[in-house]
Amino acid sequence: MKVKIHRLFEYLLETTQAAPEAIVGFSLSGAPVLGEYLADLDPNQSLDWNNRDFRGLPELRDHVLAQAGLAGLCDPKDVLITAGAAEANYLSVMQLLQPGDEIVIETPGWPQAEVLARAIGAKVVKVTRREEDGWQLPLDQMADAVTAKTKLIFISNPNNPTGDLLGRRELEELVRIAESVGAWLLVDEVYAGLEWDGPRAPSIAGMYARGITTGSVSKALGLQGLRTGWLICRDAEMVMDAVILRENSSEIMNIMGEVIAEVAMRPDRYAAAMKKARGEGAQNLAQMNAWVDAQSGLSWVTPRAGLIGLGRLPEGIDSDDFAKRLLADPYRTFLLPGSAYGQPGHIRLGVGGGASVNLSEGLDRLSQALSDW
Repeated sequence: MKVKIHRLFEYLLETTQAAPEAIVGFSLSGAPVLGEYLADLDPNQSLDWNNRDFRGLPELRDHVLAQAGLAGLCDPKDVLITAGAAEANYLSVMQLLQPGDEIVIETPGWPQAEVLARAIGAKVVKVTRREEDGWQLPLDQMADAVTAKTKLIFISNPNNPTGDLLGRRELEELVRIAESVGAWLLVDEVYAGLEWDGPRAPSIAGMYARGITTGSVSKALGLQGLRTGWLICRDAEMVMDAVILRENSSEIMNIMGEVIAEVAMRPDRYAAAMKKARGEGAQNLAQMNAWVDAQSGLSWVTPRAGLIGLGRLPEGIDSDDFAKRLLADPYRTFLLPGSAYGQPGHIRLGVGGGASVNLSEGLDRLSQALSDW
């Protein structure tokens, strides 16, 4: 099995040394600093693993269920703490898919599942979200896409990268579709809690016996560097399979990631952090909407949730060429080309990072680059 690189990671590797002066498209909330947690950390904390549970600190798993609205619906034993949502997705896909199985994914969407499925030798079936439909997931096409060979359906909600949001009714229909063929249904929820249009959607692990919820502290809380996420599933065998695979890869969670994440997700602290993230995100989103409206030939579907969306470039501009020109002098501004998501006529626009990303400066430079093109 050989895992091939996807365009998103490839572009990040290509541009690591670029040292931009501004960023447009920041995909997570402003990052806290370690000093904000020192008062709650024990200087005698052992740097061995947590010495309590291979699935992660019990109190952290309690917090995970609480923030997902799953307390009482799922048990702490249904939660596995992982190295970010990426590892949670990896453990799920690698243990559930075999060569010849089918996986149904959305496009545009988070590319990880497709990369892993192709490496395994599974058949990838894509359901297309269309810009003219507001990037909504076409559930009728999803129903047509599943077959007796469908082993897994993989989506993100809120959608990464369009910011579309599925509500309870749509998720109930997805459950019906998955259940009709006995497929697993994995919903990546890294942007959950940052909804601009409607309430937070229920987590799929509480709606379906074969539902898998993945998430992390990376996006909404800005704690990407902790590499702390989770997998939630009520199927005990599925969770144990994930534990076994992790034992043969990363083995156990990092203790400092667990400890700091537990502090960050304590109810009062979590509520305050989410209020701040939503406030800063909403302010940047309003600024982005006004900026897009003022640009000739540029458009986007305003994200209903999350911190990113796809902006359509004026006709004839290739996203890779444009992103590389924007990164060079005199603009020195980073953004991700839409080709990372199979959308070469688009760029990723983001409203994360709070005030630290200097969004106004980045948008001014982006405007100038569009004018100069």
